[in-house]
Amino acid sequence: MKLQSSRRGDNLYIYLSGELDEHSVTSLREAADQLIDENAGLSRAVFNLAGLRFMDSTGIGFLIGRYKRLKKYGMGMYLESPEANTDKILTISGLYSLMPKI
Repeated sequence: MKLQSSRRGDNLYIYLSGELDEHSVTSLREAADQLIDENAGLSRAVFNLAGLRFMDSTGIGFLIGRYKRLKKYGMGMYLESPEANTDKILTISGLYSLMPKI
């Protein structure tokens, strides 16, 4: 699992690639939380999922945890460019009602 980020204007972009599962989530969680903490005060975080090849229920938990952390800072969370399988999981889980797809 790989995480990259960039800041454009008032937005934090977080790019995820690889497989988001129980084996990768611990280190990913720490890295994402550090990025969020360092960029507290921006208006939103956009998680780009174009490079995500696999996500299971652990991935849903990861996204919900980041949503809660961002909400604490008053930041919105958006999901961008999910691949078809990931999009299906996010749709079925109802996560788009919390984190809109852009």
